[in-house]
Amino acid sequence: MARDTLHGIKPAPRRAKSRPAPQSGDSGRVEAVMARLAEADPDPKVGFDDTDPFRLLVTVLLSAQSTGPTVARIADALFARVKDPAGMQALGEAEITEIIRPVGLGPSKARNIVKLSAVLIETHGGAVPRNSVEMRRLPGIGRKSAEVTANFAFHEPVIAVDTHVFRVSNRIPLAPGATVDAVADGLAEAVHERFKDGAHIWLFRHGRDICTARKPACTRCPVSDLCTWPGKEI
Repeated sequence: MARDTLHGIKPAPRRAKSRPAPQSGDSGRVEAVMARLAEADPDPKVGFDDTDPFRLLVTVLLSAQSTGPTVARIADALFARVKDPAGMQALGEAEITEIIRPVGLGPSKARNIVKLSAVLIETHGGAVPRNSVEMRRLPGIGRKSAEVTANFAFHEPVIAVDTHVFRVSNRIPLAPGATVDAVADGLAEAVHERFKDGAHIWLFRHGRDICTARKPACTRCPVSDLCTWPGKEI
């Protein structure tokens, strides 16, 4: 599978490495689904740089209503100018707005970047808190952004729910729900701990590449026999 940007987070060049043998699925259907997705992509985070949580957090904030490649490019431009919350504050809202304009919603995103930088300095010693609950208290950071950042930067076992994950979870189904929070809570309970670190990426890619909104590729779906969606075409 080709490496790709995910929420604007750009992976580093992939290095050859040995892969652990994929674990077999549990008896439950959800576990079987996750086991197959894991078997198809055993190292979902390989190449992604998790060494700068602040950059990850800002990049995910920028990714709202914008495409991954654009976000990655703008994040590169922004972080060529600044490296930390203090630098972001010094750069200022107006200058940040100009740099990030291509990602859309520039003024509001710039405002939140400056505000969250101030909170990080005043409350957390300039560091990003290590869990998603604390991150959600930062300006402009909702549940999805917090959980993506916490999962990538600190390997917190949370499953962020975006449009793709929401659709896949309801369609197969894994943890159906009418709201993003309901699905996120359901997945947290239904998915085994050993799959949680990579679950967001597996479900995101499955929804983007196979279980698409308009015309899902059921004939090449690795979990089609485990899917109970009435519209499935085999």
